[in-house]
Amino acid sequence: MYQAEETRYERMEYRRCGNSGIRLPRLALGLWHNFGEVNPQDNCRRMVRQAFDLGINHFDLANNYGPPPGAAETMFGRIFRADLTPYRDELIISSKAGYLMWPGPYGEWGSRKSLLASLEQSLRRLGLDYVDIFYSHRYDPETPLEETMGALAQAVRQGKALYAGLSNYPPAAFRRAVMLLRELNTPCLIHQCRYSMLAREPERELLGDGERLGVGFIAFCPLAQGLLTSRYLNGIPADSRAARPIPFLQPDNVAATIDRVRRLNALAERRGQTLAQMALAWTMRRPGLTSVLIGASRPEQIVENVGCLTGPNFTAAELAAIEAILPSE
Repeated sequence: MYQAEETRYERMEYRRCGNSGIRLPRLALGLWHNFGEVNPQDNCRRMVRQAFDLGINHFDLANNYGPPPGAAETMFGRIFRADLTPYRDELIISSKAGYLMWPGPYGEWGSRKSLLASLEQSLRRLGLDYVDIFYSHRYDPETPLEETMGALAQAVRQGKALYAGLSNYPPAAFRRAVMLLRELNTPCLIHQCRYSMLAREPERELLGDGERLGVGFIAFCPLAQGLLTSRYLNGIPADSRAARPIPFLQPDNVAATIDRVRRLNALAERRGQTLAQMALAWTMRRPGLTSVLIGASRPEQIVENVGCLTGPNFTAAELAAIEAILPSE
């Protein structure tokens, strides 16, 4: 029988999420690509255990995570029943709806029909009565925001979610959605967007807007899907995503970024960190940012990433050197 590490909460830092009563771990575990049917359950189970033993009590999912879509929720549900049921009240488990899940006009986007049907399916796959955070996974320009936000509020009123969140919303839609949720007495807890050293667009508006409106911000892909690790220092590995026929990372973009990555790695080595640790620490230093979502394919990567919390503070000279290397937004 699994017993969580007794010192787990001494190993992690927690930050308040916007104006809410929730504090989230500085690093959360995202179950995007490595918890599908093709992934060994034993390895997935070891990663979840390792994360929780290090104080990561937030596990982030979506209806379409896998592969195939839905598989990650099914996998996590099995692990939860085997290991985490006694710890349910210590966990923040999130899911989302908005991307394609089933045929027909209601299998994606932001209608009330789509979001609430998807939430019911997610709860069945997870084996849970409720999720802690339920997100609208993407802005739907063809559905009134009043309808989408009403669906999130209804999920909270029904007790099938404790908090409402937004993901991948552009600034203007984000600001209006936050105000609509307030009018529905269901404040937006958190906004989730891509943010890293190599993807800095949220610095323009979203980070500042979230801080001003009292909404937390959680960054996904803080390591740019592996670019900000040692994996690409010598070029594009043959087994990487960037080398696949339909990559998540475009090879031309990767090749153009390798020089930046190598220069950042040299700076990380001078700081006594891995490149991944420095990249995470740089991302987490931003005002208004609550947490970052890390992905992993083995437990050792989680241990390495959590090591970013014990690294040195950035000096003004280091920040200037990093700024000179990075693309600006």
